[in-house]
Amino acid sequence: MQRSGVNFLGELGMNYTRYFWLAALLIGTGLPLASQTPYVSPGTAVSVSAPVFDLDQPSDSVLTIKKRVDEVHVLFIATDRHGKFVRNLNEGDFAFLDDNKPPQSINNFLRQTDLPLELGLLVDTSGSVRSRFDFEREAATGFLQRTLRANYDKAFVMGFSSHSHVTQDFTDNVALLSQGVNSLHSGGGTALYDAIYRACHDKFMKSKDSSDRPTRRAIIVISDGEDNQSEVSKAQALEMAERAEVIVYAISTDDSGLILRGDKVLQDLADATGGRAFFPFKMKDVKSAFAAIETELRSQYVVSYLPADFDADGRYRSIEITALKKDLQVRARKGYYAPRQ
Repeated sequence: MQRSGVNFLGELGMNYTRYFWLAALLIGTGLPLASQTPYVSPGTAVSVSAPVFDLDQPSDSVLTIKKRVDEVHVLFIATDRHGKFVRNLNEGDFAFLDDNKPPQSINNFLRQTDLPLELGLLVDTSGSVRSRFDFEREAATGFLQRTLRANYDKAFVMGFSSHSHVTQDFTDNVALLSQGVNSLHSGGGTALYDAIYRACHDKFMKSKDSSDRPTRRAIIVISDGEDNQSEVSKAQALEMAERAEVIVYAISTDDSGLILRGDKVLQDLADATGGRAFFPFKMKDVKSAFAAIETELRSQYVVSYLPADFDADGRYRSIEITALKKDLQVRARKGYYAPRQ
């Protein structure tokens, strides 16, 4: 959120009488007075187009004039029936629904392949993934080396077993990220949901609140999906991912060739956020999964719109994007939480 202000305390010697007349003038015009900025949930942008008047007084006496503009931004992927990305579509090739209603207006539609990336690499270090652990670390390092652009993209590395720990914070320095990956060691239980919740809450939410430009945010989870020690639920982890506008990509470490409970967990996490789950049977397929994620991150569309019948009530609003052309499939996050005012 950007705030503009005009300081009316121009010279020494100005007395409180002037503050009284200014406040009276503002009230007389019917403009709203507030002392706090309301919480704004991910999925909406707030634009302040009216000035903020700062009287150099304590915060409880600052007069603020604000105007809300609720604009939803959604990144999505379009593929053909063979799973190949289709990159030459226009706004008219899609139908958009927000809370089961067409948007009030579409403000922007872009074929967006060059947005900055913010990535979180979440690596399951529990004992159950030990068989391919070294190879997966190598593949993850190669992915970061190919994907990140200096001074433009950034990533962090988090290992998790019974507890999660960040081995390298956000940086564009691939050497430091590689050290963070290589410092991970296997052993312990699995708290997958806790790791996703913490990554979104502690890293992406803070980054999102301080960002002044559109950004693609994604988590790449390397795990078997068999959570057995989390304190938060899958639903809570997904809610935090949706609030932080994070796409979840999952690469399974299960090499049994069977469809296990953890596979469904990984698929659910990916589907709900507009991501994708990979189930590589052979070790070489792990590198192919990373390559597919790399390509997908550069092949997204972005649509910005104003919802119809919008209320700042904090509730969940569904998103549905449908391709109007035959044999096209769309992947996008399922919804967002409206701001609460």
